[in-house]
Amino acid sequence: MTELNWESTYATALALKRAYPQTNLEDVSLGQIYRWTLELPEFQDDPSLANDEILSAIYQDWLEEILHEQ
Repeated sequence: MTELNWESTYATALALKRAYPQTNLEDVSLGQIYRWTLELPEFQDDPSLANDEILSAIYQDWLEEILHEQ
């Protein structure tokens, strides 16, 4: 299992996509991205280092993965 941190936005997005496959991203807030990321078993970073820029990058990476599937 690869360790995730706030810098690994793409890998984190993929992990969230696997953990929440039926999620409609239009209904997801940055707060949810934050909470769900911290709940990932492979996530190992300081929660206080998160910011809106990082959370938005995770969201965007997740969205792009979904769009590429279609």
